Amino acid sequence: MASPDTTPSAAPRVAIVGGGVSALAAARRLIELLPHAAIDLFEASDRLGGILNTVQRGGFLIEQSADNFLIKPPAALDLCGKVGLQGDLLTTDESRRRAFVVRSGKLVPIPEGFYLMSPRRLWPILTSPALSLRGKLRLLLEPFIPRRKSGFADDAPDQNSDESVAAFARRRLGREVFEQLVQPLVAGIYTADPEQLSMAATMPQFREYERSSGSLLRATLRFRRPVDANDGASAGDHTGRAASGARYGLFVTPKDGMSSLVGNISSQLSQVNIHLNAPIAGVHVEANRWRLQINASQLDNDSQSNLYDAAILALPAPAAAKVLKTSIVDLANELSAIDYAGCAVISLGFRRTQISHPLDGFGFVVPENERRRIIAGSFASLKFPGRAPEHHVLIRVFIGGALQPEMQRLPDDELIRIATEELTELLQITGSPVVTDVARWPNSMPQYHVGHLARVRRIEQIVTQHPTLALAGNAYRGVGIPHCVLSGESAASRIADSLFSSRK
Repeated sequence: MASPDTTPSAAPRVAIVGGGVSALAAARRLIELLPHAAIDLFEASDRLGGILNTVQRGGFLIEQSADNFLIKPPAALDLCGKVGLQGDLLTTDESRRRAFVVRSGKLVPIPEGFYLMSPRRLWPILTSPALSLRGKLRLLLEPFIPRRKSGFADDAPDQNSDESVAAFARRRLGREVFEQLVQPLVAGIYTADPEQLSMAATMPQFREYERSSGSLLRATLRFRRPVDANDGASAGDHTGRAASGARYGLFVTPKDGMSSLVGNISSQLSQVNIHLNAPIAGVHVEANRWRLQINASQLDNDSQSNLYDAAILALPAPAAAKVLKTSIVDLANELSAIDYAGCAVISLGFRRTQISHPLDGFGFVVPENERRRIIAGSFASLKFPGRAPEHHVLIRVFIGGALQPEMQRLPDDELIRIATEELTELLQITGSPVVTDVARWPNSMPQYHVGHLARVRRIEQIVTQHPTLALAGNAYRGVGIPHCVLSGESAASRIADSLFSSRK
């Protein structure tokens, strides 16, 4: 990595296109590495943060998209420390670290210790009502299923050597475990169709279990360690009970909401020229520099002010493809081939007395074979304190995704009605919600389809031909906030290295 630029006369100009957390992380890191650089950040909307947005409604603190992040990888946690937020981070309630799955119209607990497709304890699975006897017996046969013989050696498997999540789960765990547990858990994380989702790009650890041990059960039971709240494999609660459904012991969030992360990063960008309501129509190569075609009347598209020594595109892949379509055609074609899905997030506030269900968990997921109109529900105010007034509960409902894309396009009142009806049946709720909020995120979640890593490798190979161009965001090697932060900071380091080398 290049050393920080301490030469006052060296003032490279860098453009950052995008205003989400990847772009903000890139801008902050650039300031560290190139303190004398002139940095312009262009955001098409009227605010920073991308999909991260926290709103207040009637005493409820509502997250309109992500409401937490994982502490592993540590990039987001480290960034919180650097921007003064680490002391304000909340962890999840230890007593409720489990989730439910809908089976025959009822909520049943996901077996203790079951994470995505990793059964870490046998007895909870064998006694669980989430699976039939036949499903449990098939799961017990997993150690005797032959391992796959191809696709392990390549770090970027293509269409032929990669495998879908659905194919892998059915092959190793059986159809029922896939349909009842794996599919809804995957849909809740990626809003994706597991029939198309790449195993290598999304869950490489399970491929490695099969490669190294020949069995998921054998690997997870053999190498199971004591519960450690900092261990992504086994985080549970203080009783030693493993979490179910997700690694809840690794979840944290700022006490005032995710928008405070955006605000705290932004507060350290005083030397960055931030342009809101400034969509970029094109990024063009011009004599080894980058000219931005800016759709803003107050900026002159023909002036030297739009010419930059380096550019970071922290945009969704289709948007990045659009701005590059006339300048780097092969890169634009690869970017445009990355598919996206979206969803609507409906937040509903209730009085606790309206809900008969004990709410002794953090939420639930819904298998596709249940034929319901929602993907999942999250008991937001039970995961973290301060999300609802006393004696009230905030529940977030997710509708749409890759499997029901038409649902997210329904009118707001229809989405609220559907979410309320589904919760009423599943949680035995009486009456109407006291607070509602609808947030739509169309085409916001990249879909890591089979062959995704091979495409990312091709993208990265093309980008290497342009040392002063960098890509950042969740379209490439991780969809979570930590991966976005890491992506932005890595893009900044790439640009700093390139500019520092060119000035030697």
